[in-house]
Amino acid sequence: MTDMTPGMTGAATGESWRRARLFAVLAGLYLAQGIPGYLLVAAVPPIMRDLGVSRTAIGMLAILMIPLTVKFLWAPLVDRIQPMAIGHRRGWILPTQIGTVIAIATLALVEPTDIKAIFAIGFAIAIFTSTQDIATDGYATLALRREERAVGNAIQGGAVALSVIVGGTLSLLLYDWVGWRAMALTIAAISALPLLAIAFMPDDAATAGQRPARRPSLSAFLKRPEAVTVLVIALTYRASEGLVKSMEGSYLVDAGLPLSAIGYLSGISAATAGIAGSFIAALLVRRSGAGGTLLLLGGLRTICFLLFALHAAGQLTGMWAILGAAGFQTLIRYMEIVALYSLFMAVSSKEQPGTDFTILSCAQIIVYLVGSMAAGVMADRMGYFALFITATVISGAAVLLTGLLLSRLHGNRAAMA
Repeated sequence: MTDMTPGMTGAATGESWRRARLFAVLAGLYLAQGIPGYLLVAAVPPIMRDLGVSRTAIGMLAILMIPLTVKFLWAPLVDRIQPMAIGHRRGWILPTQIGTVIAIATLALVEPTDIKAIFAIGFAIAIFTSTQDIATDGYATLALRREERAVGNAIQGGAVALSVIVGGTLSLLLYDWVGWRAMALTIAAISALPLLAIAFMPDDAATAGQRPARRPSLSAFLKRPEAVTVLVIALTYRASEGLVKSMEGSYLVDAGLPLSAIGYLSGISAATAGIAGSFIAALLVRRSGAGGTLLLLGGLRTICFLLFALHAAGQLTGMWAILGAAGFQTLIRYMEIVALYSLFMAVSSKEQPGTDFTILSCAQIIVYLVGSMAAGVMADRMGYFALFITATVISGAAVLLTGLLLSRLHGNRAAMA
């Protein structure tokens, strides 16, 4: 027994190093693709408005989010083609990250009031980061073992929260301190730092030197029953969230909460929930599985929406109750992502991991955006109570449907990991 101890210790040490190295790489890669996005959606619009750019022009920047919702269209190409000899996923991540850094630096060459230039550069950034996301998600799906998925997706959630702080909050502070050009160059330099992570990426042993048995495609995804089942979950589970989240700020304003308080609530809850919630969710997924965690969080989310409805109806009074519901709902949103992404990874095939994961992640983003776009119209025509009670019913129905669909997958080791 003592003769085996040194070897066992060495193996354990090697495994711990592999896992730590992988988690650090994923943190760097997800941070790299998050910072540019929040620069565009959280920092650039208020800067442009401060300089007098019209709200109509600023609103057009929402078009930059289109690549994030339709990236599944070119995901098969990312799975199919190895553009560089440095490795399949590395071959996509390296040039797209360099392109992102150059594009951010290019912002320093234009004025923030030049809407056409901002739009063109922003669209290039969106294409680069969307493509990098496909490659990174494919790499994570292959590299993370079943027992590591929850932690890996928690790291992604934490990186997104940190991206909000760096790409949004820090960018605005830098603009106030040193101006537009210095801000753009500083954020470009920060975005270049994650390039170091590429050098430490563990080899993609699952696909090295192998050609997929099938040509990666959207149709190959749709031919797999377990993948289609999870696609239905992706299209329904978060269908209610956009209805509430997009109108949350407006409702708090109409309820009499000062804008400064809403700003603090939004910033603090996003940072705290993104980091803490992601890792709490990882513990839940490891304990109860992705399915059990989704059902628990869906039930809690439904209660939060009901509190919004009761407050809008005057049955629940005081601001602390609604503020608590808003903060807790933000926590739940980040936790849901960890559980959903763990489920998505479980049903993504090794032959086209980037394609499969991207289809599922785009599906849940699209349904969230559809709800967000419908929320304002519903609130104007029917009022806040009708909007929030509708979201409550949809949320509850989605939880029941998710439970039924997950029961179909019971016994399928890959889908229920």
